[in-house]
Amino acid sequence: MSVAAVPPPRPAEESAAEPPSRGSGRRSLAVALLLGAAGAALVLLAAGKTWSTGTAPSAGSVIPVTATGKAVTGLPDALALVGLAALVAVFAVRRVGRLVVSALLALCGAGTVAACVTGAADTKALNAAAAKASGLTGTAVQHVGHTGWPWVAAVGGLLLLLAGALAIVRGAAWPTMSSRYERAGGPRPQRAARRAPDPEQPGEMWKALDRGEDPTAD
Repeated sequence: MSVAAVPPPRPAEESAAEPPSRGSGRRSLAVALLLGAAGAALVLLAAGKTWSTGTAPSAGSVIPVTATGKAVTGLPDALALVGLAALVAVFAVRRVGRLVVSALLALCGAGTVAACVTGAADTKALNAAAAKASGLTGTAVQHVGHTGWPWVAAVGGLLLLLAGALAIVRGAAWPTMSSRYERAGGPRPQRAARRAPDPEQPGEMWKALDRGEDPTAD
């Protein structure tokens, strides 16, 4: 009489291992967070730095003038803040809402890159600074120079774009903020009904009245 072989029990570590899809989802989530946070930080940092320099002629002398990224264009700074908010909002919404917010994050990154590339060679802010320094409206800036900060901001915008693209592709597998507060199974248990106060004990009757209950109700 042959006895069928019983497969050995699976190790506890193997049974407790999390599914591959969940593990890859958490990894992509961490990567998106890192990309989005680093990208927004780079843009916000670079926007406050000097993007271009020059000189303004004034009464036989020259006055050095500079223009920061915020003076050249306010788009990168604003889009970085919107992208950062969209990155946080990704975890508060689900399904279609998450896809829309992820697309907004990607668009913020693309808009930041475009604005930085366009502003890298812009001289309007320098001309405005030269006119203000010389006191003459028609003063044109001279000896124009550009720094590398616009390209640093463009790299930050690219990181925001990559974070948005990753959220679009892998965001469906990411957890939400509210999921940790949901119970695993079934509705929440209801509180047990309070026992009606004994009419022969006035103390309980007064306590029921303090709680806003009707001591005469069954």
